[in-house]
Amino acid sequence: MTNTQRMAQAAKAASLPLSDSSLEARNRALQAMAQALLDHQEELILANQKDMAGAESLGEALRKRLLFDQGKLRDVVAGLQALVALPDPLGQVTSRRELAEGLHLRRVSCPIGVIGMIFEARPDALVQISSLCLKSGNGVLLKGGREAFHTNRALAEVIVQATVQAGMPADWLQLLESREEVQEMLSLNEFIDLIVPRGSNAFVRHIMEHTTIPVLGHSAGICHLYLDESADPQMAATLAVDAKTQAPSACNAIETLLVHRKAAPALLPRVCQALRDAGVELRGDEECRRLCPAMEPATPEDWATEYVGLVLSVKVVEDLPEAIDHINRYGSHHTDAIVTQDPQRAALFQRRVDSADVFWNASTRFADGFRFGLGAEVGISTAKIHARGPVGLEGLTIYKWLLEGHGDTVAPFAQGIRHFTHREE
Repeated sequence: MTNTQRMAQAAKAASLPLSDSSLEARNRALQAMAQALLDHQEELILANQKDMAGAESLGEALRKRLLFDQGKLRDVVAGLQALVALPDPLGQVTSRRELAEGLHLRRVSCPIGVIGMIFEARPDALVQISSLCLKSGNGVLLKGGREAFHTNRALAEVIVQATVQAGMPADWLQLLESREEVQEMLSLNEFIDLIVPRGSNAFVRHIMEHTTIPVLGHSAGICHLYLDESADPQMAATLAVDAKTQAPSACNAIETLLVHRKAAPALLPRVCQALRDAGVELRGDEECRRLCPAMEPATPEDWATEYVGLVLSVKVVEDLPEAIDHINRYGSHHTDAIVTQDPQRAALFQRRVDSADVFWNASTRFADGFRFGLGAEVGISTAKIHARGPVGLEGLTIYKWLLEGHGDTVAPFAQGIRHFTHREE
């Protein structure tokens, strides 16, 4: 048995007692995790400095993600405290039904089992993911970006030591450190119940194509902001700047701005100036460039591009239906937003846009597990199974059917002696 197989098997074995642990025990372990991170902050920051020293060739946005300083530490500790305050995701009865007299069925939430999590070089994500798995009773195999090797190892050691001392099973968290281990993990469907990849479009597609384990994730973040005919100019400019520049490399940052033709002459110059003042390079279609001559010309490829930086494509559309069609054709079904003062048009947009998150008069940057109150997130799903949008505690649970009888058999029902009531309780 290889080392990866042993780690997966150990996580599977640990997931069983973890799934049956009390809310009090899991919360106690989360609090111990938070305290341990604070107690070991000097060595954690020192480990991160080693990673930062080896990442000088990375772009500014990636180095910002890689950084794990006192500010990031405070953020993850605050996230742990918020997670402790959330209700138990396990053991929740979501359906009760009497099948027949004396025969009662319940649908009850339970952990998925073991999560295989592959994420980018962002050490704070390791804390968020592991804490969500712990609160939801799941074992986890973690593989972070190689750029964060030292930080991830130090974080995992602190987290495991603290949670085991607090009463959690010893092997509930396992850290993978090589690409070869990831490739092997994709074949371990005997031990791993769900793979959650976070990374580039090509990377997520590679994972989906090389495993038979269910995969939950999104392959791109091509998000849109549509300025409708009645959009307030100040609101439009403010939301466009926030949605693009607040975190330009984030998957919920906008990559395309759409503007209603009737509103374009008044809106575009103001919004584009605000974006340029914020350092955004604009690429527009012919009409956009006529209204805002400083734009670079957009190509057809721009509408399907995730820039992961301060570049934004801009297009004038004839009307709301064309905006919806454009989003559904070129978007990644992640997060899209409309700016309008018309509730009926906003409602139509929210019904017709086929995305996990569809917002009205709000920045796409709100598409986040912590901001949704989900206790951070393991990722954002654009799938249409089990979980969609930011995947927090609820997305890491499934359910089981529990039937309580008194020696009941099927034969009397088949013979017409007994009858089903199927009464909701």
